[in-house]
Formats: sequence, structure tokens, C-alpha cells
Amino acid sequence: MTKEEKKKKSNYSAESITVLEGLEPVRRRPGMYIGTTGPDGLHHLITEIFDNSRDEAMGGFANDIEIAFLPGNRVRIVDNGRGIPVDVHKQTKVSVLETILTTLHAGGKFGGDSYKVSGGLHGVGASVVNALSIFMRAEIHKDGGIYVQEYSKGKRKSPVKKIGSTKLSGSIITFEPDAEIFKEGTDFDFNRVVQHMRQQAYLVKGLKISIIDLRNSKNKVKDTETFYIRDLGLEAPAMSFYFDGGLISLIRFYNQTQKPIHKNIFYVEKMNENFEGVEVALQYVDDISARIMPFANNIYNNEGGTHITGFKTALTRTLNNYAKKNNITKNGDDSFTGDDVLEGLTAVVSVKLREIQFEGQTKAKLGSVEARGMTESIFGEAFDMFLEENPDDAKAIINKVILALRARKAAKAAKDSILRKGALEGMTLPGKLADCQSSSAEESEIFIVEGDSAGGTAKTGRDRRIQAILPLRGKILNVERARLDRMLASEQIKNMVVAFGTAIGDTFDISKLRYHKIIIATDADVDGAHIRTLILTLLYRYFRPLIDGGFVYIAQPPLYKIKKGKEVFYAYSDEEKAKIIGEDVEAEIQEVESVEEETSEEEEEEQTNKKKSSKISVQRYKGLGEMNAEELWETTMDPKKRILKKVTIEDAQGADHVFDILMGTDVPARKSFIQSNAKLATIDI
Repeated sequence: MTKEEKKKKSNYSAESITVLEGLEPVRRRPGMYIGTTGPDGLHHLITEIFDNSRDEAMGGFANDIEIAFLPGNRVRIVDNGRGIPVDVHKQTKVSVLETILTTLHAGGKFGGDSYKVSGGLHGVGASVVNALSIFMRAEIHKDGGIYVQEYSKGKRKSPVKKIGSTKLSGSIITFEPDAEIFKEGTDFDFNRVVQHMRQQAYLVKGLKISIIDLRNSKNKVKDTETFYIRDLGLEAPAMSFYFDGGLISLIRFYNQTQKPIHKNIFYVEKMNENFEGVEVALQYVDDISARIMPFANNIYNNEGGTHITGFKTALTRTLNNYAKKNNITKNGDDSFTGDDVLEGLTAVVSVKLREIQFEGQTKAKLGSVEARGMTESIFGEAFDMFLEENPDDAKAIINKVILALRARKAAKAAKDSILRKGALEGMTLPGKLADCQSSSAEESEIFIVEGDSAGGTAKTGRDRRIQAILPLRGKILNVERARLDRMLASEQIKNMVVAFGTAIGDTFDISKLRYHKIIIATDADVDGAHIRTLILTLLYRYFRPLIDGGFVYIAQPPLYKIKKGKEVFYAYSDEEKAKIIGEDVEAEIQEVESVEEETSEEEEEEQTNKKKSSKISVQRYKGLGEMNAEELWETTMDPKKRILKKVTIEDAQGADHVFDILMGTDVPARKSFIQSNAKLATIDI
């Protein structure tokens, strides 16, 4: 080793350490704070600011919150709470407002009595939003004065200024996400925010939440023009929510397209003097799916957590004890399992804790150990009393669970029979499956195609090393209300289960997935859309981890093949076709005009040839089978050129609700949904 190399190796000192000051860590690694810089992270910015206003309402200091979408991708969130303090903080020597918005882990939720219970205990929410915004403006109405401060990329642009007097109290936060951070776009989805805010209004009794979209409004609104923009009476898309019924109203909302099997909705709320406690509402419906909505300090935990563990434990134990005490079940074989008692259940479990622990900044999973015992105890005791006091409801629930138990046993027998048969046959892959050569799941992909014709073309055109093809014969079984035993009797579904390699039901194991890209490729017509919906229903209900893990895609074959002489173009939408044809037609018109001028015979012949070469022919693809192998590879299967849409579930409750309506048995609800959304459909005539 040379002297220079030794010097470099030993030169690990204080100068080698980089210290990121202020909010710079957030801008360097935004994913650590908001999970992603895609649409989920973008909308999480609204959630972080809203949560602060909602915490004011939970503490009894506010009852009215407004969210307004302004031109330029700005969002304005207002509450009538106490207003963020603007006096000088003794530790930071600047205003409390500036400290909260420019310093990580600074807030009123770490101790004292400012907040008994809150959702944002990390103290990073508002400052993170500030760091990731190209513009932020805070307007505080407090103690008779109006105070304003503006920021950019987490840094203040000026000190806090008093700009007027007021009789109101509250905070107005306006921010504009930084396009440098959110490279996928900074356009907010109005409906997505509406769904989340409706849910929050159910969770906080007596809280009014308004959402108004002014992005396309002809009226220009200034931040200082009014406290609540809705008071201006502008014509714009708007929604307001206010519910006194709380979780009971939320259960009714989720079950509006379902048939309840018992009349009374179970409800319990028990809080201590610190506003800590448990609130649960539930009702069973005539369905086979379970819908459990977990919340901790009003934060939705899509991955569940300790409170859900406690809830499920108490639910199973209480129903088993009731059945045994009333001689409905007598031996161990008849004991209900966790899956039995969840079938057809709609439940909301909400816990509130003073000291709360989430697994990750996005708060997807509750980690607080005490939540399990608290939920198990409070819910278990109250539910046992509910069953005793409502014998008709108890009988209906127990009968529903017994039906699930019998179905589970029948499904297990059918599944075991299929597995035994498969074992005798050596668990061979389906005969119609053209498997790939690679044994690496990470690089392997399977195309589920519609029909033998498209399957044959795909098999010829594919990359045999990494691409497998599984053709389906017609439409598969609608599994929305089908039990596992009936599903496994379907040859089409069984072929998919065996091909995926993960098994199904309680033996599902995602680590055995044989392909990390499952690509649905159906024709661009009504039948193709129906088949795609049936496959997605199967994957959503029985292979949900495949969607959550990002393994499911939808192929995007072209709609048109456009020829201009020897040149070939593919258009994947009507807009793209119009663009291609529009440019070529303009060129052809120019050629025709030039021919009309005085030209020689040679020039006329040359112009005629050019005119012929500019002739356009358009072929509309109705099905994948219409393409030859080379075309299918070039447009739909070539990893370097193709377009794939990843299937995601941004709003699990919303997706579940839509599947219930479209694939369930409630015909009036389905008819209403189709009539309401018909104008959004693409008509293929």
C-alpha cells in the first residue's frame, strides 16, 4: 500500500462526517418521512396537516375544518381551533410557529396537557410538509390578531408579521408541493381526499369537514379574503360531512349494499379521564368476506396492529364461550376458528392512546402493546353482554358462524381431495401452460391471455426464457360470493392456482410465487373487460398479497395499427391515433397543393409517388388473436417497448365497496352505480 493510499485510508475524521441541518434530511430522503414520492406520498401531505387540525377537534378545541384545492396545485387547510402559538419560544429564540414548521420533532404532543390524545406524535408532520413544499403560508388567528409567515423548501422567507385584527381563532395552512420532489406529478385527486375525509367525519362526532375544489374556478381567491372559502358562495365542486352517529353511522354506510343478518348494530365506547380507551362497532351481513377498519387516534392503520389482534382474540373467544354455554357446540371439533367468526363481519375498531407507537412514519400499523389487552378486555366484556341482552341477534350471529364452520370443513375436504389428486399426478403444471425456462421468479413473468387463439400467438411470439403463457377458455367463475370448494372445482381457477405456485386459502405462501409479474392480457372489447374484472376479483379476494406486493399488471395492447406507405405506427388510444393521423393528413394536403402548381412531367410523377406513399390505412384491433406473433411481441410483450399498468389498491375500503356492487347480488345498487358512472365509460361500438 502506497503512502497516499494509507493517508486516504486513515483520513476518517470529523471532516468526513456530513451533518444535515434543519429540514435538509427530509429533502434528501423524503421516502423516510412520507413513504413514497408518488401519489400516496403526495396525498399524505394533506393528511399530515389535516391531522393537526383534527387533533384540535379531538381535544374539544375545534369543530369545523375546511380543505380547499386552489389553482397552481396549492392546498389550503383551515380549522377553528386555538391557533398555533406565535410567541417566542424560549429554547429556539424564534416564534413557536416558526419552530413547529421548520424544526423536526417540535410540537405540542410530546408532553404536558396540550393534547390528551393525538395522531401525530412524531412531531414531524407539519415540518415535513414544509420541507417538501415550494411554498407554504401560515396564517394564524389568535388572541385578537392575525399573524402571517411564509416559507419555501422548509426555510422561512421572513419573520412572523402581524397583519391585522380578528375576532376568530384558528390556523390556515396553505402549501404547494415541490415538483422537484414529486416528479410523478403534483395533481391532487379530489375524490380520494373526499373518501378519506368522510371517514374522519364519522370518527370524530360533531366535527364538520368541508372540501372544495377551486382549481378550475373562474373566481380568484386570496388567502386573506376570508377565513372559510365556502362562505364566498363560489360555484365549485364541494362536499361537507357531519355525523352525530359516529361509528354506528360508519357501519351503516359500509353495509348500505349488504343484507344484515341481525337488526342491532353492536357498539361500545369506553374512555378514561385522559380520553384513552376503545370504541368498537360491528354488524354481520350475508356475505363471505370480512371488512375490518382499524384506527388508532383516528389514523387509519391499513396493516392492522395490536388492537386488531386483541379484537380478533376476544371475538373468537366470546362467540365460542356463548355457543358452548348454550349447548350449541359440544366438542373441540366444533370450536369456531378466527376465520369462522370473521366471515361476513363488518367492524370498526378505534383506539385512543396518550402514548402511541406506530410502525413507521406513515402509521400503517399500530405497535403499542397495551392496545391489545385494552381492546381485548373492553370489547370482550361488552360483546358478551350484547349477546346475552339480544338473544335474537346472538342466534343469527351464531348461525352465521356455524355456516362458515361447515363451509370451511367442506372446502378443506375439497381442497385436500384436489391436493391428493395432484400429488398422485406429481403436481404437474396445467397442460395449457407454456412455462418459461428460467427458474428465477424475480425475472419470470406469466401472461394470462384470453382464448386459445391469442394463447397460440403469444406462445410463438414470447421470450421463452422468461415469459410463460396461460390461456383461459372463456369467462372464469365469479368468485365474489363463491366459497373455496366451489372455486377449486373450476378448472380455469385451479390452473391459475397451480401455475402461481402459492397455493390458496390458509396454505397460501407468497414466498413460493413462481412469477414476479402476473400480466392480464385480454381483448380491448366488452368481453375482454369482463374477463379482466373476473380475474381481478379472484386476485383481490383470494390473492390480495399479490396485488399489495406489486406483482399484478394489466397489459396494454395497441388499439390501432396505422400504415403510411412503408412506415407503421401503433396507437394505444383514440387521442394518439388522432395525433398520428392528424399530422399525416396535414402533410398529404400540402403535397396535393404543391401538385396543383405548374410542374414538369418528372416533378408531377415524383409528387404522385409521394402522394401514394402518404396514403394512410388504419386497422382497429379487436382482439389479441388478430395480431401475428411479431406484432404481439413488438407492441405488448417486449419488456423494452411494452406498456404495463400496475394494479394497486390505494383505497382498500373503496375497492371492496366497488367489488361488492359490481360483482355481488344487489342488482338495484349495481344498476344505480352503472347509471351514475356511465358517462365515464369508454363505449366500444
